[in-house]
Amino acid sequence: MPVFVDKAKIFIQSGKGGDGHISFRREKYVPNGGPDGGDGGKGGDIIFEVDKGINTLADFHYGGKYKAENGENGNKRRMHGKNGSDLIINVPEGTVIKDAESGKVIADMSGENSRMVVLKGGRGGNGNMHYATSTMQAPKYAQPGQPAMELEVLLELKVIADVGLVGFPNVGKSTFLSKVSNAKPKIANYHFTTLSPMLGVVDLDDAKGFVVADIPGLIEGASEGAGLGHEFLRHIERTRMMIHVVDAASTEGRDPMEDLEAINSELERYNADITKKKQVIAANKIDMLPEGEDSEIIKKIREKYEPLGVKVFATSTLTGKGIKDLLYYVSRTLSEINEEPVVFEQEFFPEQELKDIDDAFSVFYDSDEAEYVIEGPKIEKMLGYTNLESEKGFAFFQKFLADNGILDELEKLHIGEGDTVRMYGYSFEYYRNADTMPVDDIDEDDNEDEE
Repeated sequence: MPVFVDKAKIFIQSGKGGDGHISFRREKYVPNGGPDGGDGGKGGDIIFEVDKGINTLADFHYGGKYKAENGENGNKRRMHGKNGSDLIINVPEGTVIKDAESGKVIADMSGENSRMVVLKGGRGGNGNMHYATSTMQAPKYAQPGQPAMELEVLLELKVIADVGLVGFPNVGKSTFLSKVSNAKPKIANYHFTTLSPMLGVVDLDDAKGFVVADIPGLIEGASEGAGLGHEFLRHIERTRMMIHVVDAASTEGRDPMEDLEAINSELERYNADITKKKQVIAANKIDMLPEGEDSEIIKKIREKYEPLGVKVFATSTLTGKGIKDLLYYVSRTLSEINEEPVVFEQEFFPEQELKDIDDAFSVFYDSDEAEYVIEGPKIEKMLGYTNLESEKGFAFFQKFLADNGILDELEKLHIGEGDTVRMYGYSFEYYRNADTMPVDDIDEDDNEDEE
């Protein structure tokens, strides 16, 4: 029997865009052929897709890395690199995808959202054929492909049901579910908890049916992590209504009033909004009470909860007493609520959030080396695709530093004329208001494709 897993953490990475190519036509009767470097292919996307044939995250239980295919580099003779294949990750309906670090929601794979591109592959870079101008007919640089996007994500399965059954273990929830729906849970006298949420469809004559979920039994302290209950509290968040099952006959020696208060307290500690959901109480096992529905404990429960708007039904899953009335009440109440199950809004936008990280840079003074240092992912990438030996490339480099406020940051650090600036193996002398910044140390190939 497959293990039910409703939480997993995985690493995902889209494909890198292929690099543009640098090459020139070399034909027998065309001694000075123009640039013909082709474009790189687009990297593959990471796509999450709902598969209604699965209902657990067991495939992701041990984590793992999921990577889309990189785009191929461009080639000579204007040949375009092949696009990388997308990677489709199938998840059960109701899976919420979160950024693992911040806990913010990226996507809720439920409702109409059955397919979502979570990480886009990098664009392919332009080949050098795009950069020929009247003044530069033999460009010796091409654009690199955009880098891959990568992210660690948390997958959480939150079942989609109209009604949640809550209560302590062994109060009769599994038996209740088996009596009222098509679900066939294992039923035994366990003092622990059902190991996974069990869904069932309730069909009624002349009334609208609904989906009910047996939320694994809670115990006091679940919201703080005691027992297994806290692992399943998330499944209650989607429900529109709750049936609170309590052992009115105290067959385990427990006080039903205390049980009701303890469970409500756990729900409130986990998420106060849950306690605002409509509730109904199934005071169960009345077949084991000598006075049945007229027992003192039933009266006490009604006296406390019905003035609060919580309807109380005396039920017996053994004889069926009170069950039908409860189900029709739930159906009517759901029609009045007329709300769709909770769908979690997107809070984390990978394309923007990861771009912000890449855009970050730092400028500081290294007193040991007596140099000013510029670092950051965007700086490193810029140096990777800029040919500093060409006049046009160096002008682009100067403009990049100015446009991104890096020159201003150097001035704030009181940099002086002729001071050394270092970034990723390159060293420069700094001159104010100069058209160019002299380069002391450049070691970069022009990558011209010779044949």
